[in-house]
Amino acid sequence: MSVAPDTLIHPALRVAVIGAGYWGPNLARNFAMSTEWELVAICDMDMARAEALARKTGNPAVVGSMDELLASHAIDAVAIATPARTHHQIAMQAIAAGKHVVVEKPLADNSVHGAQMVQAAAEARTILMADHTYCYTPAVLKIRDLLAAGELGEILYIDSTRINLGLVQPDVDVFWDLAPHDLSILDFVIPGGLNTRNVTALGSDPLRAGKSCIGYLSMELDSGILAHINVNWLSPTKIRQMVIGGSKKTLVWDDLNPQQRLTVFDRGVDLERQEMIRADSEDRKGATISYRLGDTWSPALSEFEPLGLMVSEFAASIRGSRPAPTDGPSALRVLRVLEDASLSLAAGSIPQATSNRKTLVMGNVL
Repeated sequence: MSVAPDTLIHPALRVAVIGAGYWGPNLARNFAMSTEWELVAICDMDMARAEALARKTGNPAVVGSMDELLASHAIDAVAIATPARTHHQIAMQAIAAGKHVVVEKPLADNSVHGAQMVQAAAEARTILMADHTYCYTPAVLKIRDLLAAGELGEILYIDSTRINLGLVQPDVDVFWDLAPHDLSILDFVIPGGLNTRNVTALGSDPLRAGKSCIGYLSMELDSGILAHINVNWLSPTKIRQMVIGGSKKTLVWDDLNPQQRLTVFDRGVDLERQEMIRADSEDRKGATISYRLGDTWSPALSEFEPLGLMVSEFAASIRGSRPAPTDGPSALRVLRVLEDASLSLAAGSIPQATSNRKTLVMGNVL
């Protein structure tokens, strides 16, 4: 008796989590809870830390190196949760062994390494996926649907704020620490992705930490959208907000408002009326701005764990031999904007055109 393709029961895919530090436990927990995955091993040079995590996630095997992992365990994929400077080496070794890879942000420490990872995965026909977790939240998925449906009209501008009283990171500035979240969201929701004409970054270091602790990132996209991101480690108030302005409507996402995360405003400048005024130069001189006043509504959102959806999408991409929603090329676009931001800072906040990009390692110009 034949079974319809969508009712076939697949054996669980076998995965190892590499890195048992800050983010590794979150990945291990979600892989262990998923019916689509079997968590086979935890890999970390700190064996005590790896063993502690293994005890919390079903007692998978514990190994201290990639060589031991690949030699001793049959796995389909690895999830990398180690410092960014190690992503390239680990991912390339896994891809060379025919394993699928999901890696936490950023994809790598520079775009040359990132591009090598993307190319290697393509040649090996393995899945390379970035764990851009925000892209799997109910709010961001809804935003993507609204933009794809043209609900807001032509996107004119995007303004994002991600500020809090946060930990000053030892190896990266505030742009590399916080902006990847916003950049990955923009790449995910904007039709066609995050393709920039130029990038300008302005940073401040009032703590004398030797790196920007406050940052303003402005981008002009190929589509004509003007995007702006404010990141800050020093704010006593935590704000996670994004405003997306369109020719028809404007969307406001307040991630810290559980009752009303998304709000769509059908009000603003009447751009069609302004175009009519612009066509007549005499009328334009004496004309006032025409405003549109409409309804405000909040879309209903589902509730689920974003990381749970991420690991499910990773499995679906492997089984379907299709790019992941946050695939290697999308993560590489994010990485290149971060590099352009660092170049702009190094040049005294001069706008950096995409064609002028140089190679950087974690914000340091080579």
